Amino acid sequence: MNTAKKPSVLFVCVHNAGRSQMAAAYLHALSHGAIEVRSAGSAPADAVNPAAVAAMAEEGIDLSAEVPKVLTTAAVRESDVVITMGCGDSCPIFPGKRYEDWELADPAGQGVDAVRPIRDDIKARIQALIADLLPR
Repeated sequence: MNTAKKPSVLFVCVHNAGRSQMAAAYLHALSHGAIEVRSAGSAPADAVNPAAVAAMAEEGIDLSAEVPKVLTTAAVRESDVVITMGCGDSCPIFPGKRYEDWELADPAGQGVDAVRPIRDDIKARIQALIADLLPR
């Protein structure tokens, strides 16, 4: 019997309104709940980017109820993998965590046509992350 705890991933970007929200939604959907998912921002926006909501809706994923959350030290401490997306040095560093920085264009202020390639890049990275965290 496998008693290992579920891996957990935290996605961090400045506003928690686009990239990190899309990544969290994909990881939740594509891992079918096998990975614990968190997302946060160092300076959260008031709402999720409407173009990100529209781009994810095309994939059958509803982000309309999501709300940007503030990054907390506890969220980092409780996560096995911390993936930053353009938040620079504002993310606390804890020993023993796996950190990755994903270089992704910022969807802020962009229309859905500009957000689609960012979404597709995130999806490919999420699929690779799932394969890494949940080996068959």
